Amino acid sequence: MMQSIKQQWFGNVRGDILSGIVVALALIPEAIAFSIIAGVDPMVGLYASFCIAVIIAFVGGRPGMISAATGAMALLMVPLVKDHGLDYLLAATILTGIIQILFGVFKVAKVMKFIPNAVMIGFVNSLAILIFLAQVPHFIGISTMTYVFVAVTLLLVYTLPRFIKVLPAPLIAIVGLTAVALFSGVELKTIGDLGNITQTLPSFLIPNVPFTFETLQIILPYSIALAIVGLLESLLTSQIVDDMTATESDKNKEARGQGIANFINGFFGGMAGCAMIGQSVINVKSGGRGRLSTLVAGLFLIFLIIVLGDLVVKIPMPVLVGIMIMVSIGTFDWNSFKYLIKAPRTDAFVMLATVIIVVYTHDLSKGVIAGVILSAIFFVVKISTLKITKQDYRYIVDGQLFFASTDAFIDYFKKEEMQEKNIQIDFSNSRIWDDSGVGALLKVKGMLSENGIKVEVVGLDASSQKVITQLDGMTSSH
Repeated sequence: MMQSIKQQWFGNVRGDILSGIVVALALIPEAIAFSIIAGVDPMVGLYASFCIAVIIAFVGGRPGMISAATGAMALLMVPLVKDHGLDYLLAATILTGIIQILFGVFKVAKVMKFIPNAVMIGFVNSLAILIFLAQVPHFIGISTMTYVFVAVTLLLVYTLPRFIKVLPAPLIAIVGLTAVALFSGVELKTIGDLGNITQTLPSFLIPNVPFTFETLQIILPYSIALAIVGLLESLLTSQIVDDMTATESDKNKEARGQGIANFINGFFGGMAGCAMIGQSVINVKSGGRGRLSTLVAGLFLIFLIIVLGDLVVKIPMPVLVGIMIMVSIGTFDWNSFKYLIKAPRTDAFVMLATVIIVVYTHDLSKGVIAGVILSAIFFVVKISTLKITKQDYRYIVDGQLFFASTDAFIDYFKKEEMQEKNIQIDFSNSRIWDDSGVGALLKVKGMLSENGIKVEVVGLDASSQKVITQLDGMTSSH
């Protein structure tokens, strides 16, 4: 146990500290942008990112993953902030935390196994596209120098790692190109153009809302949506970081950790947040692996705001845009083009549908839910083919008998002309799954007995027998 804690905190000290610094620098424009989306002061996103990153470093289930204010969550908050203001958002954030803790306690991570691979690939690709699209307004059609700085940033982050291993390339790019911009005096958009940064620490506050049932009615729907989207994004991101680092993580602990972070964060003036795929990828690619990287990201973020605030606002946006473009390229699963050709048609369709829905709605949960539903429908269609073969007086059923295959089962016996007075329906190669299947079997028995044909059901396995007994009390010989 102690060995594991030591490894998670101090197994990669230099890499974790340096990657944490890079992440903190990349967090600032995102936190400000997400605050603007949500319709709140930039400091609400920055305080949230600081609080969540620091807390999740201790209580999260996935070392090296970065959690902070996110775009997916910000989009959900817009109507609440518009109609009721910031205090209601903070109350909703606290309630979101409570709901997420409960999800963690009730082991919600089990739900992860119901998300098919096609949906996972779609989720990752749509996130990569969204990260890229979010950068477009910051560099398209602004100035020639903006394009030059984006291009030079990309050149640096892709070529420097070959020559310099000591420092993460994005950190060198941010510091070096900020210095170039300041000394040359070129006209570029900076972080300061996104919004004002107040150089103060967050302070403890209880949201100024009436503690009534009416307030609960207002915030509960938002809190449930935020809790679900936050966990969905966090659990999927932790799976991606697991794959990138070839390590395992505790998904239920992560769910509880996200809840604890949001609960505390709400009392310090921060908006609800969750794991960030973009920043987590930056962290891993910059050499971050342990909990220390997440803690450093949070602490360095607040250090940047309070001590270096005047300098931070001068960081050129094109440099950060270049880094986020690198993230979107690194996040995108380029093998998915091969996957589209080689995977079963239905899986390829599910993957594309997930991407299109997420990119169109800017809502990760809608795409993932649609993908899961489509996969379920395709699966049902695939397993609903039922074949019946006749051998003398025995009718052998092949396939699954459930709500989607009952029509085929009934139709066969309706059309079959029988000479025998005693027949057997053999379920040795089949299974009855639900009440529709039992209903279909009873209907066929009733139909045949009206024609004077006695039916014996054989070959039922234990679970089919159980379903029948539960629903009808009918037993049969094996």
